[in-house]
Amino acid sequence: MSNAISIYHGKFGRACLYHMNRPMITHAHREGHLTFLVEGEAAKQNVCADTYLISHGSGCAINPWEPHDFQPGDDEAGSLFLILYIKPIWFLEAGRQAKSALRFGRTQVEITDNISRSIHRVVHMLLESSPTDMFDGYLYELTQECFDQTWQWQNATPMTEANRYVFTDYRVRKSIRFMTDNLGSEIRLNQVARAAGLSRPHFYKLFRMQTGITPNLFLNTLRMERAIDCLTGSELSVTNIGYDLGFSSQSAFTRFFCSNVGLAPSDYRRVAHVFAG
Repeated sequence: MSNAISIYHGKFGRACLYHMNRPMITHAHREGHLTFLVEGEAAKQNVCADTYLISHGSGCAINPWEPHDFQPGDDEAGSLFLILYIKPIWFLEAGRQAKSALRFGRTQVEITDNISRSIHRVVHMLLESSPTDMFDGYLYELTQECFDQTWQWQNATPMTEANRYVFTDYRVRKSIRFMTDNLGSEIRLNQVARAAGLSRPHFYKLFRMQTGITPNLFLNTLRMERAIDCLTGSELSVTNIGYDLGFSSQSAFTRFFCSNVGLAPSDYRRVAHVFAG
């Protein structure tokens, strides 16, 4: 069973230390996503149909809205991973320069000596009872080091790729508002297409072209985000959170959460803390 050692939420996004031995289904995040092996056997992530190794020599950098999954190694005992979800606006503001828009140049990250030191500093602080005010700085340093490395030897530049998945079509934005406003209902793709004023095939094609993922995957992301917000910011029971998100039972919600987040919602709530720094 996968379990969380430490989870901190803050202006930066989320920083998690997970012991994982179970796979996660294909999902996506609006944050930039970094995964590093801390201890144990290597794992793999499939990102946009390509497979990447997460080992002591390499990590994964996943751009906002890129679909990906997680496949643990063969060791049933599992391995320890540092997993970061970095908010693009925080990275932009922390860097104080427009060229730092959070889009990685490639997925594979080589674990250099500098990156290794940054990983261990972040892990050490996550294992403390409460991270210090230096936590944001260490997170930014690690993210920036990975960002810079992924753009080495690339023909494009960060700014040419920054707006790749900007949702410019008003019909796509309208469909996203419809899904966001109706998370507690059983949402069908036909309903979303009608709300956007499109046929189902046209809507599906346009949505995927604009976002890079399917409408159903986007909807799952919205549900996952709402669930995490409720678990960390409310006193609602896990059962009621599941019902409010349209799940018919706590077990159905737990299966969804485990498949998309990697552990049970009750375990996530038990470990998660909101960092005020």
